[in-house]
Amino acid sequence: MKTGNALYKAETGKAKDDLFARIGEFLWEQRLSPDPQHYAFAYRVMTEAQGPFGQTVAKLTDGGVRLSRADIEKLGGAVAMDAASQQAARAKSDGLVAQTQMQVEGFTDMVQAMRIETEDFGRDLAASADAMRDTGLGTDEVVRLTGAMLDRVRSAESRLEAATHEASELRAKLEEARDNARRDPLTDLPNRRAFEEAFKTQSANGAALCVAVCDVDHFKSVNDRFGHAVGDRVLKAIAEALSTACSGHMVARYGGEEFAILFTGTDRATALATLEGARITVAAKRYRLRESDEPLGAVTFSAGLTQGAEGESLGTVFGRADKLLYAAKHAGRNQLQIG
Repeated sequence: MKTGNALYKAETGKAKDDLFARIGEFLWEQRLSPDPQHYAFAYRVMTEAQGPFGQTVAKLTDGGVRLSRADIEKLGGAVAMDAASQQAARAKSDGLVAQTQMQVEGFTDMVQAMRIETEDFGRDLAASADAMRDTGLGTDEVVRLTGAMLDRVRSAESRLEAATHEASELRAKLEEARDNARRDPLTDLPNRRAFEEAFKTQSANGAALCVAVCDVDHFKSVNDRFGHAVGDRVLKAIAEALSTACSGHMVARYGGEEFAILFTGTDRATALATLEGARITVAAKRYRLRESDEPLGAVTFSAGLTQGAEGESLGTVFGRADKLLYAAKHAGRNQLQIG
């Protein structure tokens, strides 16, 4: 028979094992590596499940939604980047910085050389002019100096053309890097950062704005039944359908299976009709597994749509649309809620 102390230890050990298991499950569901930052965040989620923090996380992850990097950071957590990603990002950044520095140094050297050559030509030409005044001769020397200077100018023009071409290539690489930082690699849609910047810009310009938040219904079950490769293909299909239906407006992958749409210069009724058309199109499709041709069935999404008032921040407008999305989920999914 176990003593009270032994029973306490057994129960405590069981509770710790259960907590550890739940932390591991949370990390796996959120596709977070077992780094100390992620573990600390998951530990807080599990131990404060009934508090405001835990309830906020539960709301964000309802229906199998995965937390985005911004969600975790906003909640006070930190997202670790794997070593390979860190090395690749650092190498790309260092490479662009080095290229930029070399380009600037090259232009500086070229301008300096052209300045020196121009000064030399001016000095030699002035000396020849003095000689002509003194002796009435020196024409041949002036011709020689002029020809030499023309050769130098042609050489400088050639170097400048090459440097300009290199600068154009570098500018294109920098633009590509800037674009990649604002684009989702899976769907090729703008990401959350790009969406936030676009809202800020359009709002500052006084444009009429509507925001929709869309979430794929029962997405976790797709991943659980068919695997994440199929889940990724579903996300790409939804992204394409939304982009086609909402052409002319920004469709972004906001995080996980959540998409956001920024309707610009459109009233709420028009935005609703557009989004409803997208919902009907998506719900009517019947997907099949590429490998086995097995039916995947219907894939649907729910959405909340709201119109932004003048001066409202994205946090306010998005929060309102997000609440409407959850209302659509609780009302049975595969529908839109407006407010």
